[in-house]
Amino acid sequence: MEGEWLWALFLLLFVRFVDPQENWLAYNPDTHLTTPQLVVKYGYPVETHTVLTTDGYFLTLHRIPHGRGNATSSKGRKPVVFLQHGILCSSADWVIVGPGKALAYLLADAGYDVWIGNARGNTYSRAHVQYTIHNSKYWDHSLQEMGVFDLPAALDYVLAVTSQPRLYYIGHSMGTTMFYILLSERPQYNDKVRAMISLSPVAYLSHITSPLRAFSVTKGPEGVFRLLNDSSVFDFLPNSSPIAGTGQKLCRNRAFAKLVCENILFYIGGFDTTQMNTSIIPAVLGHVPAGTSTKVFQHYIQLVRSGRFRQYDYGNMENKRRYGSTSPPQYKLQNVKVPVSLHYSDHDALSPRTDVLLLKNKLPNLIGIFRVPIRQFNHLDFIWGIDVKTLVYDNLLDILRKY
Repeated sequence: MEGEWLWALFLLLFVRFVDPQENWLAYNPDTHLTTPQLVVKYGYPVETHTVLTTDGYFLTLHRIPHGRGNATSSKGRKPVVFLQHGILCSSADWVIVGPGKALAYLLADAGYDVWIGNARGNTYSRAHVQYTIHNSKYWDHSLQEMGVFDLPAALDYVLAVTSQPRLYYIGHSMGTTMFYILLSERPQYNDKVRAMISLSPVAYLSHITSPLRAFSVTKGPEGVFRLLNDSSVFDFLPNSSPIAGTGQKLCRNRAFAKLVCENILFYIGGFDTTQMNTSIIPAVLGHVPAGTSTKVFQHYIQLVRSGRFRQYDYGNMENKRRYGSTSPPQYKLQNVKVPVSLHYSDHDALSPRTDVLLLKNKLPNLIGIFRVPIRQFNHLDFIWGIDVKTLVYDNLLDILRKY
């Protein structure tokens, strides 16, 4: 923790001298609003629902049942769309940029009943029937459990509440990974999904260009995670951490946001200079990172190293006990019979075209593969990009209408 606070002090001094005329305490009121508070602020109806998974995790779902002016505009029940966020994110991702831009609002205004998931361990889903978040057993889950426990519980609940037989599914990044795991392992859920939209799909990761790749393929992760485990730290980057709070304050400064905060985001998702609206960075950092298990990060690192889309690797002996083989089984993407639409971009450092094509060739019922028609568009622009509506969402809405 001492290192974190020294870094925070350095950032504070940097901001003070990089632009002394700037009011770096300028406040973005959306920074500390919860997802429901954001939705209400912008005039939309919102509901909060709690779901219990079969392995004991309580998940929070947020619902926007209709748009600001279409509560009774359609006859009968509205078609249902389920949104699932990426790693270290939450339901807030889909509403942060506001009406007319954020996908959740666009869908609600278009006549859909919008449900937004929160994966176990994030800001809104941190309870269990037996364990607290201070117990290591709470954090003993990887992408596997998110796919085979979180999504079935959430989707079954939504369909029961809405009395609908099927729904649309839209995932970003980890939200796509979870979906592919679900249908690979529990193919009966094909019957419950009308179509699936993959924004920046993540299954194969051997060609990622993010600087995180260099970290993943070295021995670095073992040392980091061993240190975290030895320190009893299993909750990776919760939004309540001191460094997150410091980042929220420092990134209110426009010069600092442009020089540092923006580039931290680019470091992760791909460098870009045209699609990030610097003014929303404080609000973004009010909700991101939202926390996850260190084991989820380990699972992704394994996918980078192996070049395969497969279950968590526990090592030869434990794999033999769990799987009956020294290697973890690969996910059965041939079981994904739902119509799937893949959306990728040239500057996406975590979902490059080569890996998306590997995924494309494994899916038996492809709607299409769509490239964002500008080069300067990265991983995070799929949810926060300035022009994401015209570049991605308009096409997405057309696809939903056809299915």
